Amino acid sequence: MESGDKRRYKLRLLAKCRVQALGGRIVTMKSISIALILACALCTGAVAAPLGTNTRTVLPAQVQQIISVDYRSLRNSPSGMALKNRVLPENLKAFETSLRGMGVDPDTDVEQLTFVAYRTPKGAMRSFGIASGQFEPKKVLARFRAKKQKSEKYRDSYLWPAGSFVMTFLDDNTMLFGEAPQVKDGLDVRDGEQAGIGSSPEMLQMINEAESGPVWSVLDQQGTQNMLHSALGEAASLSDFDTIKKRLLGSHYSLDLQHGVDFGLNVSTSDSFTAGTLAALMKAGVLYKRMSGTASEKSAMDSMEINSDSGHLVVKFRADDSKFQALLKSDLFQAVSH
Repeated sequence: MESGDKRRYKLRLLAKCRVQALGGRIVTMKSISIALILACALCTGAVAAPLGTNTRTVLPAQVQQIISVDYRSLRNSPSGMALKNRVLPENLKAFETSLRGMGVDPDTDVEQLTFVAYRTPKGAMRSFGIASGQFEPKKVLARFRAKKQKSEKYRDSYLWPAGSFVMTFLDDNTMLFGEAPQVKDGLDVRDGEQAGIGSSPEMLQMINEAESGPVWSVLDQQGTQNMLHSALGEAASLSDFDTIKKRLLGSHYSLDLQHGVDFGLNVSTSDSFTAGTLAALMKAGVLYKRMSGTASEKSAMDSMEINSDSGHLVVKFRADDSKFQALLKSDLFQAVSH
């Protein structure tokens, strides 16, 4: 049971948020559902997409976010293709163009894409990608040589130019790509020159909990703070959020596109009071959108569930393909996806 002071604090916070939602600082709060999906997936969408063995070997210790997408689930889902076509990041578009230049068709040959954002030992943010699929490395390398492209040898690996990226094969079915320093970071982790994710049991646990979905992501403490700050919009400027964000420990989400859209977010916090406070803040934003949003936005809010469970904030969003695709065309979606 919560103490009387804690219950009264939550009621005051919820009341304050509702007042602001009607005419104050949360008036421009984004749709929680779409903002969460985009903030998670673009801090930069069935078949399960667990990480392959060689993918795990290149993950740095200081991972801030991992996003894994089963391309097969996107291709087989109207909502998945609609989401991909509207919010495909420029770097992913460039990667798909580079793949085609190598003779690899991303629409048929790529099975899984994983994006990794991490901090270097000096604190700089970097990222790279890993693609899994049917690549036929001998044909790809023969195409490079036929174009008289030269590789850079890095220990026992060869880095090949691929448009704005470089790439190297980790095995016949796994390709590491990104800017040269980032790809070398991944190889350094694999070769034991840098610490790997094995030294972060908390992240490994979240990966194990999330990777059963076709589209999933895990975020560390700082990544979770950034994601919720983006999702909450102006509500994040409240002093209450500044207080509770220090108690956020990490998060993971999954997105199943087999039957419409089924999105679930789990945020770990230090205690049940923090989780309850976050839930109250988000429910206030949903209340505002139910009152002031478009028909598709109001429908999305009706498809959302926000709860706290012990020390976890749990958000669920379910919609059929037609409802979700209508929401993609709304002004709200345009606002949070650019």
